[in-house]
Amino acid sequence: MVNIKRWFKHAFMPPWRWRAAFPSATLKAIEQAIGQSEIRHRGELRFAVENSLPPMQVWRGRTAADRARQIFSDLRIWDTEENSGVLIYLMLADREVHIVADRGIARRVAQTEWDAIASAMQQAFRRGDFRDGVLAGIASITSLLTEHFPAASLNPNELPNRPVVIKE
Repeated sequence: MVNIKRWFKHAFMPPWRWRAAFPSATLKAIEQAIGQSEIRHRGELRFAVENSLPPMQVWRGRTAADRARQIFSDLRIWDTEENSGVLIYLMLADREVHIVADRGIARRVAQTEWDAIASAMQQAFRRGDFRDGVLAGIASITSLLTEHFPAASLNPNELPNRPVVIKE
């Protein structure tokens, strides 16, 4: 069954909405935080934000969680030596955050821990605090990855640190 209210949110989301939440200074701060995080562990973080889904996808029941898994694949986050990639995905229209971890990390960190971080981020976003919400989420993920995937002598940066703004 189609959620009409959700469909309207996606259909009428202004294409510039992401810029209000994530101006260039905020995107730069996120990129720097990811770079600093990855020095402390062997994981690879990516952050992606998307305004909305095409209305027909919403009509067909596509969820933000489904889209997060697709973006994880599209960005090739799974393509790291230790299967240690993590995606933080934000769907603005749904006001949902999903954290997708590759299988190397998923074996060591329970999904409930990722969900707790995502929930804390969503609370910050509801207050309009996008910058600090993402930075706090990165800090929490850094703690988990430092515990389960501490940095080694050889710690290459396998994925770009720059946030991704998805525009379709």
